[in-house]
Amino acid sequence: MFYLVYYQILCTFIAQIVILNHAHQVFVKMVVMADDQLHIFFFPLMAHGHIIPTLDMAKLFVSHGAKATIITTPLNLPIFVQSSEKIKHLGLEIYVKAIRFPAVEAGLPEGCERMDQLTSDDLVPKFFKATTMLQQQLELLLHECQPNALVADMFFPWATESAAKFDIPRLVFHGMGFFALCALENLRHYKPQKNVCSDTEPFVVPNLPHKVKLTRMKLAPYDREETEMTKFIEQVKESELTSFGVIVNSFYELEPDYADYYRKVLGKRAWHVGPFLLCNRKNEEKIHKSDDEHHECLQWLDTKKQNSVIYVCFGSMSNFTNSQIEEIALGLEASEQEFIWVIRKGEIPDGFEERTKEKGLIIRGWAPQTLILDHEAIGAFLTHCGWNSTLEGVSAGVPMVTWPMFAEQFLNEQLITKVLKIGVAVGAEEWSIVVDNVKSEAITKAVKCVMVGEESMEMRRRAKEVTKMANKAVEEGGSSYSDLNALFQELRTINLHK
Repeated sequence: MFYLVYYQILCTFIAQIVILNHAHQVFVKMVVMADDQLHIFFFPLMAHGHIIPTLDMAKLFVSHGAKATIITTPLNLPIFVQSSEKIKHLGLEIYVKAIRFPAVEAGLPEGCERMDQLTSDDLVPKFFKATTMLQQQLELLLHECQPNALVADMFFPWATESAAKFDIPRLVFHGMGFFALCALENLRHYKPQKNVCSDTEPFVVPNLPHKVKLTRMKLAPYDREETEMTKFIEQVKESELTSFGVIVNSFYELEPDYADYYRKVLGKRAWHVGPFLLCNRKNEEKIHKSDDEHHECLQWLDTKKQNSVIYVCFGSMSNFTNSQIEEIALGLEASEQEFIWVIRKGEIPDGFEERTKEKGLIIRGWAPQTLILDHEAIGAFLTHCGWNSTLEGVSAGVPMVTWPMFAEQFLNEQLITKVLKIGVAVGAEEWSIVVDNVKSEAITKAVKCVMVGEESMEMRRRAKEVTKMANKAVEEGGSSYSDLNALFQELRTINLHK
């Protein structure tokens, strides 16, 4: 009897040890998963439209507990270092590593390390040739640092192969939204542009949730006919297929039909984790309070009525002829609306500033765009429809006058005007790096439409609703917040199984 009792006690004791040991293993695993900080490499294309959102994405990842290292070239280094210094006092840190850009070897002028420095279209292929020559330097850094993931720009198709050499997942960053991604995918797959008789004949992009009409004139030259760039874009698409997935600077509620189409119909792995600027809003506000609160334009706006000013800005890459700048000036003056006009290149017509000094403010060079758009005096945004600017307009809740020029901007215009119905088109018809195709009368008409009358009030109401959804998406439990957590969890799981 004694032995039986002893045996039972022993079995119970052993069982408890097994249970405790298992619990300990589970606890240890949970601690590892919780405390194992992800180290993410970010590698943006050397262009302002790619650098800025990548920097914002890195800030977002760091604010969620990851370690971020950005890879760039010496010319672009100060952009990242300055931004990193600004957020250090907030308890956030971004690391930056520089690699040499082989400009001369690729046939570019010495010191040419960013796309806005290209003086002609002929230099674009040479620039992309130079980026392919960065592969060895990137791989040395991957070998040295062994990050948990590489977020590389779409224009680095070779990055998927480089990451695979070190068993590191590569995530693609396109810098555009789901709508444009879906439309471009179907354009390249079905090629409807081949079935029209002229560059001006409209065609419909097949199989999309909405009827999207384009003309060949609104497509990039490499989407109209086969070029060297067409082959390069094919490499981009192939590398995406073998990558870990795609990060999209958008939120589900902005383009739900296209987020679903991209993932469920086209079969792409993707995470929507934006808008990046809203994800970082609290931190940015702390920085801007010290940096920009005394900017002249904000003081000027303080003197204006609510929704009374149109903000005019066309991004860092836009290039207007002097005759087109004159048409913009004439159009704004004839609209009789108050305005802020940011102009980086070109000459303002003689006498324009004097004639409009009571109604307008000209800013030459940089302007605090997000702060301007957030000001209650801003009633609309005349924009080139770059995705960064589009999201800034969406996040500020202002309707837009759309003036697309190149890249995927004509598609973004369709999203703004036809799907979201929060803007009106100025009437641009041709994809072009150098812009000279819109008359002052069209500018006047579009500005008046978005600034005054019942239609403008309805667009503004819809824009405010979209902004509410954007803010909700980035809050804890929101669609973007949750998608970022899901991405982090997947990356941690991969790391645990290595």
